[in-house]
Amino acid sequence: MPGVADSATLVPHSDIFVTMQPLNQLGYALLKTLRDHLRPLIAYHLLFTILATALLVPLIAWAARAVLAQLNRVVVTNDALISLLFSPLGLVAMLVGLGFTFLLIYWQQAGMLMVAVKPKDNHYALAFEALWRSTRRLPALSGLVVLQVGAHLLLLTPFMLGLAWLYDVWLSGLDPYYVQRVRPPVFWYFIACALPLLVVWASLAAWLYLRWLLALPLVALESYNPYLALKRSVVLTRGWHRSIGVAVLALLVIIIGLPFIATWLFDLVFTPLLWWLPERSAVLIPAMFAYLTGYILVTLTLTFLGVATNALLSACLYLQLAYREVRPSPRSEQAHPGRWAWAIELSVLMIAALQAWWILNSFEIRDKVTVIAHRGSSMVAPENTLAAVEQALKDRADYVELDVRLSADNHVLLYHDRTLARLTGDPREFGDLTREELSHFDVGSWFGDAYQNEKIAGLDEALALVRGRAGLMIDMKPLPGQERVLARAVLETLDAESDIRYRCWATQESALTAVANCGFPNALMDMRIATMSPDTVSYIKQQAPELRVTLLAQLILPGNLDRRSFDALGLRHNRINRQEIRLAALYGYEIHAWTVNDTTRMSTLIDLGVDAIITDYPDRLRALVEERRTLSDGSLMLVKLRNWLRE
Repeated sequence: MPGVADSATLVPHSDIFVTMQPLNQLGYALLKTLRDHLRPLIAYHLLFTILATALLVPLIAWAARAVLAQLNRVVVTNDALISLLFSPLGLVAMLVGLGFTFLLIYWQQAGMLMVAVKPKDNHYALAFEALWRSTRRLPALSGLVVLQVGAHLLLLTPFMLGLAWLYDVWLSGLDPYYVQRVRPPVFWYFIACALPLLVVWASLAAWLYLRWLLALPLVALESYNPYLALKRSVVLTRGWHRSIGVAVLALLVIIIGLPFIATWLFDLVFTPLLWWLPERSAVLIPAMFAYLTGYILVTLTLTFLGVATNALLSACLYLQLAYREVRPSPRSEQAHPGRWAWAIELSVLMIAALQAWWILNSFEIRDKVTVIAHRGSSMVAPENTLAAVEQALKDRADYVELDVRLSADNHVLLYHDRTLARLTGDPREFGDLTREELSHFDVGSWFGDAYQNEKIAGLDEALALVRGRAGLMIDMKPLPGQERVLARAVLETLDAESDIRYRCWATQESALTAVANCGFPNALMDMRIATMSPDTVSYIKQQAPELRVTLLAQLILPGNLDRRSFDALGLRHNRINRQEIRLAALYGYEIHAWTVNDTTRMSTLIDLGVDAIITDYPDRLRALVEERRTLSDGSLMLVKLRNWLRE
């Protein structure tokens, strides 16, 4: 029987290329194999998914949290993330996590290979046997993962070093946000130099992947040791048709893209049909429930087909190249699913329906979000200037986010970078100059002629400008070791602003006019402070408990973060998920998403449940919020459904 013979029975490679099937015959063999073994493959997929979901994934997650907790560091910024990834512990954790991920994939693929080449009458008996036999091959599969994945990582290393060198040549010293937003000429020089490197690496990685494609079948079915399996795979695949390699790579791309394709098709074809339904709960809710159940089932089906097709492709190629067999033997006519198969497969339908119901219940009809202008309206006026603050007020932002630094004479001024190079061309450090010296720099001309002679402003000037009109989110950018010095200076500036406001209140005739003209009397209760340091959060809350503090982070690592120590957690928008929203509700803090400029993403984040969105376009966000308020309940439910598909 093909697939159980030892290595001595393999056909010599010189004769194999002649008998290799054309591409269209390979596709036909693949489809026939999938049809012949569909039910046992489904059975194995369900059993493996249950095992992985119930035991393996939680175990791996627990191990990852345990390792990362040893870092004693839970908040990661951009710079800290890079240093963490390239630290010894970070590299080890990353390699172990990557290894476990591929081991799960290899384990699942090995079991499906066994199902395909070992036909048996009882589908679920065959699935259980394949699961058991693939589990026994885990040591060998682990060795194969180490060799294959390790080789690909070694291949990647020189190219990563080359990219790092190019980054240092072209982009070092530039603010990443500035590069992303403005995309100066040096950015395109970097892309032009990096692209050939990426093409060369992708070509070599694809060649290596194809040469070793049959190593997994040899380890799983022939009991080869990993090293000999890789050598034998190179021999077997030498000289095969180039179109076969293209087909294999194309299939891999399709498998990765299947979930995205499913979402796109549903959004394109079926979602518009829901807009024609009457906005009555008796009709709309059941229709959305059926829609979501169908979407979940289609996604599960496509995921299964992608995984199964990849395994069967390697099975067909393995049998053709090693045994001159077109495809695995078909199932016998007496094959049957087994007595309890219907119950297991029916549970999939029930799970899909329950998940659809849970999704519908998670939709809240009415919502609100705070509009925070990033560095002012920084796409209309130069960042961190009074002009940008004034524009943000015109755009009806609730808060204006501004970066602050200390001058040499301890004044709190509006500025983001450590040096003056990006905005003024002067290479000197910001903190080495006094407020008087800094006031002579023009930080508006780089943005446009209309903003010539725009000066570096102080926090006190920004507070005066927003008084009674909006609040500030003060993002502190201290030099290393100056976190508390900057925090004290900001608090002193806010205390001085409170004194001004109290005096202003004394001159007003009513509380209503006082709020409009003077703002809330205690400025600390009207403002927010943002920092990337948990220690600074604790210090500020000790000094001014009433001041709302946002902890900013690129991402949060599992560890001992005190989630009750801050008032809001600011995360990059693509790091926000439902788990973070649930944790925020549990511990009573807000979630702030940064920096979001696309209205579609804004809408998705609103429905995800964020409390505030930081954007360069506060006018867009304000218009979106007002547009959503005009929608009926039914229309808003449909918007939420579409946003759920985009998550």
